[in-house]
Amino acid sequence: MAKRPEKKNDDAYRQLKKDLSAGTIGSLYIFHGEEAYLRDYYLEQIKGKLIPPGMESFNYHLLPGKSLTVQKLAETVDALPMMSPRTMLVVNDYDLFKAPEGERTLMAQLLEDLPDYCCLVFVYDTVAYKSDARMKKLAGAIKSRGQVVQFARQAQNDLIDWIGRRFRALGHEIDTADAQYLIFLCGDLMNGLISEIGKIGAYAKNRRVTREDIDAVAIPVIDAVVFQMTEALTRKQLDKAFSVLNDLLRLQQSPIMILAVLGKHLRQLYSARIALETGQGSRWLMDLWGMRSTYPADKLMEAARRHGLDWCKHAMARCAETDLAMKSVSGADAKELLIALMLELSTGGSSC
Repeated sequence: MAKRPEKKNDDAYRQLKKDLSAGTIGSLYIFHGEEAYLRDYYLEQIKGKLIPPGMESFNYHLLPGKSLTVQKLAETVDALPMMSPRTMLVVNDYDLFKAPEGERTLMAQLLEDLPDYCCLVFVYDTVAYKSDARMKKLAGAIKSRGQVVQFARQAQNDLIDWIGRRFRALGHEIDTADAQYLIFLCGDLMNGLISEIGKIGAYAKNRRVTREDIDAVAIPVIDAVVFQMTEALTRKQLDKAFSVLNDLLRLQQSPIMILAVLGKHLRQLYSARIALETGQGSRWLMDLWGMRSTYPADKLMEAARRHGLDWCKHAMARCAETDLAMKSVSGADAKELLIALMLELSTGGSSC
């Protein structure tokens, strides 16, 4: 049988797209990574290329990894295609490298001998994929016969282009700045963004989507909400900050979770202050924190100009002390501790 070299990271992703375009889909794939939208999209693309409409019940097999045995997989692999040149098997959340040794040996042999008519895809969703080169037979079989494709979070420019295409499909346009704001507000995973784009597209009255359209119907992630609360605190806008806090508590967000996100944003603010002290810009901050949107980075740089390095250090230290008090002091009221911290931070000087 022909050998197919394993591709890694972006190379494997690009090779998968080439294989689909050329109709040269391989026999073994491992799909993993955070971007479930892309993973599911390419699973459907493979299925559409391999399985004729109406023949799914004969040639498409979905196997849960929790109850999978090598014998069951081998029986399914051996099932010949019916009125189709190939079959497709999708195995969900089977950890290849954590199987017992005997199972791994049998699995390695099965993967090495996959028939050409079969396309086997291991999908890692709730289980993380971790290869182990020490398990030479299994790692070698995957390397020689398969492609390990990671569906990672998309870079900012790719995500903005995708958002633009989705809005155009709905008869709308969105500019780059508002697309960046949408990423900040709703997160950078496509699965989360796609439903928000649909709601915004249905709500917007004009062709051009505005920030007001986004704010009217989009549901922000907690990170974005706490970021807005933190920005209000650094501007000493106490009414706005506590209005956001009350909304979070009403939605049953725990004070410990809110404090954790607040602490992260204050560490980012400290990093932004360091950037200013050393002549760095928002791009440096984005790289440091892995941000996919320039919107929060620019906001942090703006906030850092209002506060000295000492205040930023003090704010981080008080967050850490409050977190410790919430978790270790008997009878501590987490809500009261969080409110006291916010009052303290809102009254702090610009260079304390």
